[in-house]
Amino acid sequence: MPTAQEQITTGIPRRVIWLALAGAVGGFLFGFDSSVVNGAVDAMKEEFALSEAVTGFAVAIALLGCAAGAFLAGKVADRHGRIPAMKLGALLFLVSALGTGFAFGVWDLVFWRLVGGLGIGLASVIAPAYISEISPRQVRGRLASLQQLAITTGIFAALLSDALLATSAGGAGHGFWLGIEAWRWMFLAAAVPAVAYGWVAFTLPESPRFLVFKGKEEEARKVFASIAPAEDTDRHIRDIQDAIEEDQLAGQKGSLRGRTFGLQAVVWAGIILSVLQQFVGINVIFYYSTTLWKAVGFQEKDSLAISVATSVTNILVTLVAIALVDRVGRRPILLAGSVGMAVSLGAMALAFSSAAGTGENITLPGAWGPVALVAANVFVVSFGASWGPLVWVLLGEIFPSRIRARALGLAAAAQWVANFAITLSFPVMAAGSLPLTYAMYALFAAASFFFVMFKVPETNGMSLEQAETLFVPKGSAAKAK
Repeated sequence: MPTAQEQITTGIPRRVIWLALAGAVGGFLFGFDSSVVNGAVDAMKEEFALSEAVTGFAVAIALLGCAAGAFLAGKVADRHGRIPAMKLGALLFLVSALGTGFAFGVWDLVFWRLVGGLGIGLASVIAPAYISEISPRQVRGRLASLQQLAITTGIFAALLSDALLATSAGGAGHGFWLGIEAWRWMFLAAAVPAVAYGWVAFTLPESPRFLVFKGKEEEARKVFASIAPAEDTDRHIRDIQDAIEEDQLAGQKGSLRGRTFGLQAVVWAGIILSVLQQFVGINVIFYYSTTLWKAVGFQEKDSLAISVATSVTNILVTLVAIALVDRVGRRPILLAGSVGMAVSLGAMALAFSSAAGTGENITLPGAWGPVALVAANVFVVSFGASWGPLVWVLLGEIFPSRIRARALGLAAAAQWVANFAITLSFPVMAAGSLPLTYAMYALFAAASFFFVMFKVPETNGMSLEQAETLFVPKGSAAKAK
């Protein structure tokens, strides 16, 4: 019988690859919709005469919508299925794209941004859950990493389309096709992938594990046979049924509740992974990037091109993670990423402690400018090759099937709330002390290393049913029986 390593290298069934790619389209929309506002924000501010506070609120409100959408996703997916949740997400994306594109005032703009956030939140939960549930164990890490690859590709597509539209129109606030301003076309462009996602959702089969939980074994058997014909379909179904019976004997019956501060230990593990992923500052580390690049000699007009280049780097390092995750394992990659992030963030804190000037006039003397620039790029590479994709891999496989969608939804909601908190706090903290801000992110990166070292077991090569037992307290299964 072939080893797990041999099975990895023999290839992946084409149907499984298609299903994983199709499921990851939600990740593309996630990245596109969350980043498209970057090119439109200044034009929106001028169009509606927004204050700095209202502009920040209009941008950040989507993050709260993401948290609500992630929490809602678990309930929808557990009650109605993974595919209906995808369809709902596609509808929300489409409505938000049209609403923001034709917004006539600040408050309906805010409302449509909130609707878009709901769609992003749904997609952030359903994609990793669905991909993990249709993937063979030997390649689940690679296929689950497609979620992050799709997110980074969506970010790149949004930034590129923003740049092309703004350049073609002569500015984001200038009229373009049909006399509609370029910034509105930036939002309207999101309707195209939204429609594609909706079409894809109608072509996908339901998750076989969800079908088993709903008592539809025959339907689940057909799906298992189509995605893993070489494996024992009856054994897969028996494993899921045994897990259901053990949960019922334990009195859990799909509850997230547990003895650890009111939640099961595995749920807390997912929440902490999600929060740490955001608390290293990945989504705000480049809010100060224009000033950083100016300090080392770049012109401000080059900032958009540099942002696009950074998004390409994100894609490339995600491909590295996909290539390694099922060969090296989850833990070694996460640990290496934590070290890289902590060191690079520490270097940035040290570099900015030597800065002269404030705000837009800051300068980094001597070699500190290049040091900060290199450190910022090392940070992006370290995050993109580890914590970026692998947190989604783990969230898709550590939760028991009976609670996967809801637990993933709660963890993703925590991730979005953490993102919101970091986004709002960064300007204030940076104004007070940029070195301390980067030092705080470095401490969280160091904390991520120790959390993985002592609390996150390796799940590489395991079935989902085996992986979920790693977080069960010793002796609990015996007591259940």
